[in-house]
Amino acid sequence: MDAWQEGGPGQAPLPYPFYVDIVTKRYFDGVDNKRLDQVLDCFTPDAVLTEVTSNTVHEGREAIRAMFEKLFADFSQIWHGNFVHTADPATNAICSQFTVLITPNGGDQLRYENCNRFYLKDRLFHRVYVYMSGDNLLKKGEA
Repeated sequence: MDAWQEGGPGQAPLPYPFYVDIVTKRYFDGVDNKRLDQVLDCFTPDAVLTEVTSNTVHEGREAIRAMFEKLFADFSQIWHGNFVHTADPATNAICSQFTVLITPNGGDQLRYENCNRFYLKDRLFHRVYVYMSGDNLLKKGEA
């Protein structure tokens, strides 16, 4: 296979349920339950997560770790649900729309309607694009 590229040729398609499973049962379950290792196990070591609406880029698993450590410390409760998925096995990608209910420490619950685009490489997230309906909650953490 030539050099990997988002949605590029030569992708190894996976069964449709795999995409839904990694997004909901592995990734978002880990986020909602603040299981950092479970979340990070979904990413390649050189993954890039971009919060598109503020152009915040987290390059590599350690930067993604720092971002999630900050998110988990800043918010007492996190919930993702009401998912609508569109997977494209031919390009090894899945787009997921969902609701986020998130409560800042000592604050009132916030509601977001977000969309993420996940591109996989070797069965893991390699590029993730996050589109948020409100302020960026995925700020850079201390690496």
